[in-house]
Amino acid sequence: MPIRTVIERGPKDKRSVAFALDWPGWSRGAKTAELAVETLESYRERYRPIAGLAGLTRDFDAAGPLEVVEERVGTGSVDFWGISFSASSTEHGPMGEAELERAITLLQAAWAYFDGVGARVSPEMRKGPRGGGRDRHRIIRHTIRTESEDFARQVGLKVPEEAALTPDGLRQHRVTYVAAMRAYNAGEIEKRMRSWTLPFLIRHSAFHTLDHAWEMEDKDLSAEGPA
Repeated sequence: MPIRTVIERGPKDKRSVAFALDWPGWSRGAKTAELAVETLESYRERYRPIAGLAGLTRDFDAAGPLEVVEERVGTGSVDFWGISFSASSTEHGPMGEAELERAITLLQAAWAYFDGVGARVSPEMRKGPRGGGRDRHRIIRHTIRTESEDFARQVGLKVPEEAALTPDGLRQHRVTYVAAMRAYNAGEIEKRMRSWTLPFLIRHSAFHTLDHAWEMEDKDLSAEGPA
């Protein structure tokens, strides 16, 4: 089966992003739609370990080429960041139970991969344009705080500032976050998202996690050894 892919352009067409609908977190941006799709394809092998952690290696390896099933105009964040910040036409709820559990499993795999990267890369990161030269600690801190204190609000969670930054706090956040996703999908959470949807929330959480995991890998200085 081909990999269902969405192209999302910015309103000013300055940047575009391409993402795989069925593999949360596999998403890349570029200056043009064509280049975004090419970049997405180039990350196929980088996404494969996440599929493996989710127990889906066979399905991932059996997947065919990228197939664009939708082209759309997103928010201004696409132009500025090359990042999708809105749901595609198929990313609406409620999700079927199997679909939801598969997406959650892949999100959990993204978390596991992020944790593994954070544990093995160098504390100092190679300097570059992204993040103003943040070190490993600041990247990890940003990633966790954004998810726990921002994204999680979409499903009714109010995590105290920095509460997820300890090992126990992070474990508790992730358990609570997943439970809230299931409750939201079942209609048990009264307040509904205004512009986001649950499939998009899961996709965006996985993307943000993996984007910073890959950033740490790209800026890792471990292999360079002492100066």
